[in-house]
Amino acid sequence: MPEGHLLHHYARRLHADLAGRAVAASSPQGRFDARPFDGRRVERVHARGKHLFCEVQDAPVLHVHLGHDGLLLRTDDPSLPPLRGTRLRLATEGAAWSLIAPSRCEPLTPAARDDVLASLGPDPVVDTGPAAREEAVRRLTAKRSPVGTALLDQSVWAGLGNVWRAELPHLLRIDPARRVDAEEAGRLWDLSVRMLGDCVEPGKIITVPDGEPGERWVYKRDRCRGCGAPVRVQQLGGRTCYTCPAEQT
Repeated sequence: MPEGHLLHHYARRLHADLAGRAVAASSPQGRFDARPFDGRRVERVHARGKHLFCEVQDAPVLHVHLGHDGLLLRTDDPSLPPLRGTRLRLATEGAAWSLIAPSRCEPLTPAARDDVLASLGPDPVVDTGPAAREEAVRRLTAKRSPVGTALLDQSVWAGLGNVWRAELPHLLRIDPARRVDAEEAGRLWDLSVRMLGDCVEPGKIITVPDGEPGERWVYKRDRCRGCGAPVRVQQLGGRTCYTCPAEQT
């Protein structure tokens, strides 16, 4: 499932291509009514957590959640035919973006958009100040569930998914099956801000800077990359979690 840093990556690129321009909007798949957006000028594209919003002049707010399998694909040749299964295509004279297999692609009123935003916790990509840190620590320590469950709760912190909830606690030697105190929560937040922020531009999850592309410390590994111990696999928050029993005690 795409995680929050990737939505910010998409939002920045979409904003660069579309903002200030009228777009040709269509639904090649036929499952979305693109007419309210067709020929309208895009004002802003932004993300929060795993949600992407496209603000269009005199039109509803376009809300996208990629879910488990969603993709956003770009071509710099808008004359090329759209891919089969494209739910929504937004094109200008210089680029075209195709949205494929999202879990949500919907028009929202500004009030409904604000409701979505209000349901989310601090986002480590954009909420980098001391007040946001304090709120992030408060929300995480207030949860009575294990930290590995709380990190998947988008009302606690917005944007973290299963890869980050495995890798971030491992880097700080925290067992995700227990709760954390304020000091640990602060260190987790600081690491999230740094690592998710660094991953926005490349649009990838990089947790092992000197490793091969896609290399992880514990996520979906048989053995811990650090110490070689067999990785422990358990269910937390309804998702499979990976930890090192030797380093995360």
